Amino acid sequence: MSGPALTVEGLSAWHGAARALFDVSLQVAPGEAVALLGRNGAGKSTTMRAIFGLLPRRTGRVTFAGRDISTWAPHAIAKLGLGYVAEDRRIFADLTTEENLDVGRQPRRDGAPFWTREKLFSIFPNLAELRTRAGARMSGGEQQMLAIARTLMGNPSVLLLDEPSEGLSPRIVEQMIAAIGEMKREGLGLLISEQNLAFARLVTEKVYVIDKGAPRFSGAMAEFDARPDLRNAYLAL
Repeated sequence: MSGPALTVEGLSAWHGAARALFDVSLQVAPGEAVALLGRNGAGKSTTMRAIFGLLPRRTGRVTFAGRDISTWAPHAIAKLGLGYVAEDRRIFADLTTEENLDVGRQPRRDGAPFWTREKLFSIFPNLAELRTRAGARMSGGEQQMLAIARTLMGNPSVLLLDEPSEGLSPRIVEQMIAAIGEMKREGLGLLISEQNLAFARLVTEKVYVIDKGAPRFSGAMAEFDARPDLRNAYLAL
């Protein structure tokens, strides 16, 4: 695939009568990890939910895999190959690791990385040791890994990751960083919502900053990192 895999132009969205997003635009290319930064409540999760069709009232244009999906339902968007891991993980607590992965299985897609159980176990070694453990008996970090691995079993070409480092131990964060690196090498595009700048620095090349539902900055991570005024304005607590 040449050019961006995912393009968002002027995306606005509403929670009921309240407008929550104001003309958000971004792009994600194959093999590229892009950060969506902002404080808690800045609109990052809302942006991802709007892209994925989970907010019924939205305007703007979302193009994915060469198709205009602006008005598509979430199941159709997922079938086209856009993956989404929500902040609350949503694994099947009564199913084992292997059963959760099997639930997420979809056919191979042209132009997208192809994932198998064993390939995922190689980048998430903790899960390999928990093949037969039920999701409810896993730590939060292990559940996060399982949620990502299950979504990858659908062989997406772009993955939306909402706050993947939140609440994780330093050891699990290190494994998550390594796993994201492997996803990029496989050609997967990633949009990663984060308020943890240290984590975002290690896994992303480009950054979009959002505050109060509106875009505030877009550019290279190195450029943003050189702007303490922006960090203080939009990330500092």
